[in-house]
Amino acid sequence: RSIRDAIVESSSVRLRPILMTSIATVVGAVPLVLAGGPGSASRATIGIVVIFGVSFSTLLSLFVVPAFYMLLAKYTRSPEAVGQELEKLEASTPSVGGHA
Repeated sequence: RSIRDAIVESSSVRLRPILMTSIATVVGAVPLVLAGGPGSASRATIGIVVIFGVSFSTLLSLFVVPAFYMLLAKYTRSPEAVGQELEKLEASTPSVGGHA
């Protein structure tokens, strides 16, 4: 299976939970922005920061992280390939001190 297929599959699996969590957090912060009365300016500021911060991090986790993963995956190998290479090195290296 290719790296791109794995990224597409994992993105589709995690899309719903990420969106549900983000939407719930944004909806929960809306009363902070809309509230009036004493201290409403500071609450509105906190609400705006929460809403835009969660929205920005959602976009990062849905688009930027998979894109960077695809870029970096070109320079790595699978854990199985690394394990096989280590086994070859262990088999070709003589033991020290007579212990097997």
